[in-house]
Amino acid sequence: MTAQEIFKKVRKIEIKTRGLSNQIFSGEYHSVFKGRGMAFSEVREYQYGDDIRNIDWNVTARFNHPFVKIYEEERELTVMLLIDVSASNSFGTQKQLKQDLVTEIAAVLSFSAIQNNDKVGVIFFSDQIEKFIPPQKGTTHILRIIRELIDFKAESKGTRISEALRYLTNAIKKRATVFLISDFMDEGLDKALQIANFRHDIIAVRVTDQHETRIPDLGLVRMLDAESGKRIWVDTGSKSVRRHFEACTRKKRAELDQLFSRNGVDMVKVYTGEDYVKPLINLFKKRGARR
Repeated sequence: MTAQEIFKKVRKIEIKTRGLSNQIFSGEYHSVFKGRGMAFSEVREYQYGDDIRNIDWNVTARFNHPFVKIYEEERELTVMLLIDVSASNSFGTQKQLKQDLVTEIAAVLSFSAIQNNDKVGVIFFSDQIEKFIPPQKGTTHILRIIRELIDFKAESKGTRISEALRYLTNAIKKRATVFLISDFMDEGLDKALQIANFRHDIIAVRVTDQHETRIPDLGLVRMLDAESGKRIWVDTGSKSVRRHFEACTRKKRAELDQLFSRNGVDMVKVYTGEDYVKPLINLFKKRGARR
């Protein structure tokens, strides 16, 4: 992809996702992802009714009459996007690839965050850490993230979400709101998820395609596992084959639901070729109702 093609695609995504953020997401995001702490603001003279626990004894001693510390809600958050760039995201049968959907979701979340005066950082991962972009503010920073999403080429094809979660835990010390965006074609992330969610606020965004949950009847088809490179012939005309595949995907879905529930992680599922606005808005409203 040439530099001009990348620029055009970045601009197209910016227009669409910034518009969605301005019109739909910013209010929901602002109401749900507020600052979670109190930051020191100033010192002023004690007034009747002030909490004596807020007296600043050093200033009080210096001026020989009481002063109190004033606190205000911490507005600024750090938002981290953990983005799966493994080979399985190059799949898609419904007008777009999973990686295209991931780019749009990441962009709309990023624009919503900077409207809330939050910092945004990114970790690209496969079965290793592919790239880390430290949290920053500003439109220029968000456009860089979108450009990377469009043109990024991962070194590895596999998936290891636990590696990304461990890296997050070590790299980001301040509590962050973390959107983990993946198709979750991985296992063995329970412990890493538990540890990461203890320190941060993890939200899982599962990106999938409808043909990853059911196989259409297409006769004898040669299929490729994009991550392992393995090719096999599958008789999609066989009802028993299709039933077995659907049973396996239901089991996997149930296991993921249990994993997130067990660790107190909210999860939203989005499909290629379908509107992702409503699922995300429903997620925000669900979280807002618990505040």
